[in-house]
Amino acid sequence: MIVEQIWIANNYRNFNYLVACPETGEALAIDPLDHRKCLGVAKDRGWTITQVLNTHEHGDHIGGNRFVIEATKAKLLAHKNAKDSIPGMDRGLAAGDAIKVGRTVKLQVLDTPGHTMSHVCLLAHAGQPALFCGDTLFNAGAGNCHNGGHPKELYRTFASQLYALPDDTLIFPGHDYIENNLKFTLDREPDNALAAEMLKSASTQSPEQRVPTTIGVERMVNTFFRLSSPSVIRALREAFSDLSEKPDPEEVFLRLRQLRNDW
Repeated sequence: MIVEQIWIANNYRNFNYLVACPETGEALAIDPLDHRKCLGVAKDRGWTITQVLNTHEHGDHIGGNRFVIEATKAKLLAHKNAKDSIPGMDRGLAAGDAIKVGRTVKLQVLDTPGHTMSHVCLLAHAGQPALFCGDTLFNAGAGNCHNGGHPKELYRTFASQLYALPDDTLIFPGHDYIENNLKFTLDREPDNALAAEMLKSASTQSPEQRVPTTIGVERMVNTFFRLSSPSVIRALREAFSDLSEKPDPEEVFLRLRQLRNDW
């Protein structure tokens, strides 16, 4: 599997992705908002885009669909419940479905509600595992739930699916928010040395050169993975005086999401 992470330098700081089979040159375009860049990269690599996948229905993820499909005749894939919000869907996806790209690439569909209720992530198992996570999981952060989602569903997605992923799973998010997310981590957990080190590095690095984090790294720097940290809970109690004496992980997650909304 070959992955091209495409930084499109817009105000929303989107990443687009091409996932290609090295044997056949067939490629899957994930959330190809910048259709010119995605088509250009595919042409330069000698790849043929045969499928387009939207992780969810927001305009900054589906806005390039029509142009890529007109140019390539690719099939459009998205969550089965997004058919009324994503025009022209050819295949509705459910949990456990497989997406094949060429002869060598197979991706597993995860049904991951929270950011929206019709959101999917893609998990590649072959070689080093990789997660294409749209707006569910970000480097050092978690998606918001402002436009069609629900924070309790987002917590369930993290608790039932993301927390269980292997530590070496690469993370390919829909946006480059790593600097702000690390700043939030350090606001909640000032003694997190790895987050401080990563922030220093990220602040001097172009998004075009971002190196994917892993689930193992997220466990150390992503506040939404650190729900039992005494430092996180202590700081959270300063913000919420009514926090339970021994808050369970869901309560910590929801309060953190609430704080992040206004941070």
